[in-house]
Amino acid sequence: MPIGMIAATGMIMLVLIGFDQVVDAGQVVTSKPAERDLHSLGNPEQVRVSRVELDLSVDFEKKELQGTATLAFRRMPGCPPGTPLDLDTRDLKIERVTAGGNDDAMHEVRFELGHEAANPARPESELKWERLLGTRLRIFVPDQATRVQVTYRTAPTASALQWLDPPRTAGRKKPFLFTQSEAIHARSWIPLQDSPGVRITYAATIHVPEGLSAVMSADHLAGQAGQAGQAGARFEMTQPIPPYLIALAVGDLAFRALSPRTGTYAEPSVVAAAASEFVDTEAMIKAVETRFGPYRWGRYDLLVLPPSFPFGGMENPKLTFATPTILAGDRSLVSLVAHELAHSWSGNLVTNATWRDFWLNEGFTVYLERRIVEDVFGPDRAAMEAVLGLRELREELAAFPPRDQVLHIDLSDRDPDDGMTRIPYEKGALFLTTIEHAFGRERFDAFLRAYFDHFAFQSITTAEFERYLQDQLLQTDPAAAAKLNVQAWLHEPGLPPGFPEPKSSRFTVVATAAQDWIDGKSSAEQLATQGWSTHEWLHFLQALPLELPPEKMTALDKAFALTATGNSEITQQWLLMAIRNHYSPADARIEEFLTSIGRRKFLMPLYGELKKTAEGTTRARAIYAKARPFYHPIAVESVDRLLGTP
Repeated sequence: MPIGMIAATGMIMLVLIGFDQVVDAGQVVTSKPAERDLHSLGNPEQVRVSRVELDLSVDFEKKELQGTATLAFRRMPGCPPGTPLDLDTRDLKIERVTAGGNDDAMHEVRFELGHEAANPARPESELKWERLLGTRLRIFVPDQATRVQVTYRTAPTASALQWLDPPRTAGRKKPFLFTQSEAIHARSWIPLQDSPGVRITYAATIHVPEGLSAVMSADHLAGQAGQAGQAGARFEMTQPIPPYLIALAVGDLAFRALSPRTGTYAEPSVVAAAASEFVDTEAMIKAVETRFGPYRWGRYDLLVLPPSFPFGGMENPKLTFATPTILAGDRSLVSLVAHELAHSWSGNLVTNATWRDFWLNEGFTVYLERRIVEDVFGPDRAAMEAVLGLRELREELAAFPPRDQVLHIDLSDRDPDDGMTRIPYEKGALFLTTIEHAFGRERFDAFLRAYFDHFAFQSITTAEFERYLQDQLLQTDPAAAAKLNVQAWLHEPGLPPGFPEPKSSRFTVVATAAQDWIDGKSSAEQLATQGWSTHEWLHFLQALPLELPPEKMTALDKAFALTATGNSEITQQWLLMAIRNHYSPADARIEEFLTSIGRRKFLMPLYGELKKTAEGTTRARAIYAKARPFYHPIAVESVDRLLGTP
């Protein structure tokens, strides 16, 4: 995936973030630095951005955003006079930069945008790292300045942006654009300090072609984008958020309300199905509020994106972006909604300060997700999801080297996406579940509620969490604390012994049915599968032998129409089995699936399974050649690396 290059005229800048923070009337006051963010070229420890105001036009023909970003900033205590403002960019064309005070006129100022060719003799390892980070934009601001305005254009290859032509959308008549800024992709469409430890407020005015609408991860203040003569839609985010949560989508969108504070956006042909699937959203919000404190973001809406979205969901505040692959028709996959909603507390409200602290976002969120599912859908379903999660975790632990099994992972010289495995999700959640069992649910719930209140609208490090855990919980009950090995959970590979392993009585029944079929005691038609949930089907399929003869595969497919199922989770599991067992009746479905969805969770295992044989590798590359133009740049980068394609 094409990315920018940083200046070759000096050393890579390491940004100090994870400041102690206090929120006062929506403003974040920072003090001492705690840890370096290795993935940003900004200098917030000296000159810190606090707000971004965008005025952007969306050009589908050129596949670019063009306009201005106005950044408010302040000099930190001890900042030497003459210190420039450093921002992150990637592949941005910077046309002009002006600066001024709060009420002063803006005047053009000098800026420098790095270029790799200044020193081509550097080692390839250093050049690769710099290509990942992008290009530092250094702005020489007067000491009295408090604002800069950057006039710029994005590149058609911007890693955060996916431009979809009409045939790639559900309606097939109008184009679609959406962003994906996590982890370090915001810099490819906005010049800013792209670090999760730099929290900002933002506003935006978005101009789009007639007949299209814009939505953002912010309050929609005024204007209906897409009408001729309109000045554009205006948005405002008053709560300070990390830059990776800035999000934009533009397309032919309809809206359905779910409750006074929730609703769903989608293309018109999809919105009714989405509204039906997400009907329990308000109940989920109330479940979290009861246990862990108020929802602090105003509205909670969801946007169902076209199928090329590379993730299951993205927790953009006020507006979760979601994959259409969760629209199963029976609400069996809406734990993803519970997960993205839970981020409104863990991740958006309290955020990882660096990407090596990613488990603070995702481990907490998986834990909250399971609590939501338990409250809204019952303990049986929560138990099944926990069992499946632990199975995925063990598979990854067995496949990954020790350094990648650590929650507080070392990402030096590495893409932060390398840390986005199931380990921060499932191992992190299991760590919190272990704390709950040691101290009791009532005490742990009180601890979590206080934790969210104490660190609200702040970005923190693992070390800060450890100190808070020690002060507020562990030292209150030494006997319970003695049951925990915090060092092992956070800083060592593998799973410490003694954790509470989830169990499901419903899975016991499913496992028995699977064994009866394996042993020939039951035919596929005789299995009592009526009423099985998605989770039970997954457990059944995963309980079968890795290798099955053609007649067994045929019997399963004939009895349950697995090749034709519309449930994406079951489809992926079945197609993995079909590839492994050379089940040719599923060949067309494999290609159809890989060329019609862009979710990395499904792509990577299927391409990985194909790659295990020479014949499969050839087939994988042929399918990928067709699918690649449809995938988001983030998915393209992942599959390129997997298949060794340019």
